[in-house]
Amino acid sequence: MKRIGIVGGIGPESTVDYYKMIIGAFHERQSVMGYPEILIYSIDLTALTRLVEAGELERLADWLLEKVVALHRAGAEFAVIASNTPHVIFDDIQSKSPLPMLSIVEETCKKAQQTGLKRLGLLGTRFTMESDFYEKVFEDKQMALFVPDREERELIHHRLFSEIELGIFKDSTRQELLSIVRKLIERHSIDAVILGCTELPLILTRDEFGIPFLNTTAIHAESIVKFCL
Repeated sequence: MKRIGIVGGIGPESTVDYYKMIIGAFHERQSVMGYPEILIYSIDLTALTRLVEAGELERLADWLLEKVVALHRAGAEFAVIASNTPHVIFDDIQSKSPLPMLSIVEETCKKAQQTGLKRLGLLGTRFTMESDFYEKVFEDKQMALFVPDREERELIHHRLFSEIELGIFKDSTRQELLSIVRKLIERHSIDAVILGCTELPLILTRDEFGIPFLNTTAIHAESIVKFCL
């Protein structure tokens, strides 16, 4: 059994969700009671956001790589970044990492392939929706991605950082997000939606409109346990 290393705190609410899901998935796969060994390096979400907003991606990669190296020194045997947005520079970190790393984007793509999906909506932070790191992986597997329009992207981003990242879950916000998903269905005939921010499954807790809502936290957690075992 491999010791798990998590770069977390981005944000704190979803890191708690990761921990619970990893423990739950571990117990589903084990016939006897036991727990995986997990090391969590909880980083400063504000510092990360500043680097992303400033477009300082090289500094961001170096900064996150330091955390992965620290997990390696502490005894982790593989590592994950418990957030979608930092995967904008995942390839750079992975190429220099002393540990094997599991990408949330790659694992979500595998899940979509297994489910036979072809046209997917993508919700997340503005950085995630306006970058191409999801698109590249999915298009390579002949799957098309669609994002909300600019005004809708700004609304999602604002709600994430002013409410959901802080553990504030309003039904009015949930209805706004569902309205955006409905519009993606109408505009692009999507057959699934990717909850491409690990906080989104905390407010969008079930499938809606007859299509799957891909919970990237749950998908990543399941892959983590498989690799651990």
